Amino acid sequence: MAKTADQLKRYEFRTQLEGLRGKSGRGTELVSILIPHDKQISDVTSQLRDEYGQAANIKSKTTRLNVQSALDSVMSRLRFVQRAPLNGVAIYCGAIDIGGNKTEMETIIIEPIKQIKSYKYHCSSSFLLEPLEEMLMDTRVYGLLVLDRREATVGLLKGKIVQPLKHMTSSVPGKQRQGGQSAMRFQRLREIAITDFYKRIGEHTSEILIQVEPKELQGILVGGPSPTKEEFVSGEYLHHELQQKIIGKFDVSYTDESGLYELIDRASETMQNVDVMHEKQVMNRFMRELVGEKSLATYGEEHVRRNLEMGAVDTLLFSEDLRMTRLRVRCSSCNTITEVTVRYRLGTDVRDSSLKACSSCGGEMEVLGYVDIVHELTETAENMGSRVEFISTDFEEGAQLMNAFGGIAAILRYSTGI
Repeated sequence: MAKTADQLKRYEFRTQLEGLRGKSGRGTELVSILIPHDKQISDVTSQLRDEYGQAANIKSKTTRLNVQSALDSVMSRLRFVQRAPLNGVAIYCGAIDIGGNKTEMETIIIEPIKQIKSYKYHCSSSFLLEPLEEMLMDTRVYGLLVLDRREATVGLLKGKIVQPLKHMTSSVPGKQRQGGQSAMRFQRLREIAITDFYKRIGEHTSEILIQVEPKELQGILVGGPSPTKEEFVSGEYLHHELQQKIIGKFDVSYTDESGLYELIDRASETMQNVDVMHEKQVMNRFMRELVGEKSLATYGEEHVRRNLEMGAVDTLLFSEDLRMTRLRVRCSSCNTITEVTVRYRLGTDVRDSSLKACSSCGGEMEVLGYVDIVHELTETAENMGSRVEFISTDFEEGAQLMNAFGGIAAILRYSTGI
């Protein structure tokens, strides 16, 4: 279940950052502190004391008091910290604008999913999130090239996103020669034109891929009809360093932008360790089972929950964009207690969600407690021995999970009729 734990940490980290992104202050009074593992806490506290003293010079009384209050709060918490965790720690504190001419002091502490590289202190009207957001980016890159003798397209697969970068067309004549030309002369001219086109493809492709960090470039995939792709690869038209990074040649029908996507699908086995390919395979399996005779798939929170509790779920699927909470609510009139599921917007208090009136007496409902659906159902899945997969919306099938199936689905072990 180590993979599930890592995915859940990533989900929590992403939602924390999204929540912070929606928070703002009225002035430059939100304090962000990023502390790497090797930074002495005593040095951090010393700097914060200096910042506290300098804050006394802020002209606006409200801003001055809010900044000093935030620094006080951070320093009081650091008194109990001897050293930052291995990945470091990020502390965000300040008077958050909650509307209605009101603010609310908040302190959020985040342990990141990767190591914080350098210490940062930042005071502004918004929190400093960029160094942590970069941790969510997949830095792996694949070079993509599809070609035939008429056209070629170069692109990159960066994480889960395909970026078409260059499209080229050739001046290679067709196979039918014009009158007056000998077959031999025509063929020789055609071969020269093909070679020139391959050279141009190689130059443009090399120019694009040589700019990618060598440690990030995982490999280069070449697609096209036979014998074009074989001629190009064996002719070594790419820069010699890039030539060594070709990891596969694949038959594709198209050599325009759509050919890049076809190339990725064809190369799925070669790229099976890349997240996007794994997620596409999971979603393709879900779609097959959904329309299959046995209907070994379901979607929607209620159906998935019931199948999960029965132990019928083989793989539980969550969209990375899913934001749902299970509320435990009580009627203020008849004291009826029940549970409801609501979607929420990050940065808002789920207890403020609009609730339907009590079904028994029509009274007003109040929130007693709540839990994130992802955490709740992941725990149930682990207890039932079900796998959990988080699916990105950066590709078509992943977006379909969120938009067409509500962000939550399951592949079943057996049909339950639910």
